[in-house]
Amino acid sequence: MRTRKILFMVFTALIFLPTLCVMGEEAKGPEAAPVTGSASLGVYNRYIFRGYEIGKSGLVIQPSLSASYRGFSVTFWGNLDTNQRNTKTAAFSNEFKKGWDETDITLSYTYTRDKLSLTGGYIYYGTKYADETEEFFISAAYDIVSKPTLSIYRDINSYTGTYINLSFSHSVPFNKTFALDLGASFGYFIGDSDYWRTYQPSAGTYSGAKYQGFHDGMLKAGLSINVTKAFVVQPTVQYWFPLSGNAGREYPAPAGADIKDSYNPNGPVNHNFVYGVGFVYSF
Repeated sequence: MRTRKILFMVFTALIFLPTLCVMGEEAKGPEAAPVTGSASLGVYNRYIFRGYEIGKSGLVIQPSLSASYRGFSVTFWGNLDTNQRNTKTAAFSNEFKKGWDETDITLSYTYTRDKLSLTGGYIYYGTKYADETEEFFISAAYDIVSKPTLSIYRDINSYTGTYINLSFSHSVPFNKTFALDLGASFGYFIGDSDYWRTYQPSAGTYSGAKYQGFHDGMLKAGLSINVTKAFVVQPTVQYWFPLSGNAGREYPAPAGADIKDSYNPNGPVNHNFVYGVGFVYSF
């Protein structure tokens, strides 16, 4: 089922991309808009998603390809883990092995008016370490200092729930070549399905109230090094941390297990540093 769905999404996007290119080439006059896009490759020490540990040992390699035309965008994103290891969030069939374990496809549309940008879209998560799932999302960004952005994601498949994220970002140019990039984000989660029932130590089961509350925080700093007008190198470091006691709460591992139980059934939000470098080519 997962393979068929990925192939369908890839086939749809492959049709969509050439159509955008043709439209861009054929557009005439002052209203003409080019097709834009980017190809990137990130290499990091671990993979953290909304505070959850997906890959925590070895390097992760994350390629991405995106194209946009008149507000419509399609993006492919993937993760290759060089040392797959089980966490509370991610369960791999072959521990301590390397492999491609995630393919995400995002379709979106952005409407911009003055400094306000509104984006809505759909994300398909093709994951090998957990059940595949889908989300719809909306976000609003205002183009001022710190560029505040509020995003709401709604899982409609395997992990029904709502994730709300408020983020900030700011770039300080030193000259034409170097810029300092700063950012922060803060997340709140509302679990809806029984999957999100919390851990009850007295019963030793996930039978409590559904997980809800302030979830993950992230601070980051990095550099943008403009090698050419189109090619940028971006070394970065991120610090992830829980926003509440429940988000990071863990209990002793059950007998015979090497992974602790957590209050949040999907895993704890731990204190983690992520560092590495990204390479971005824009066209």
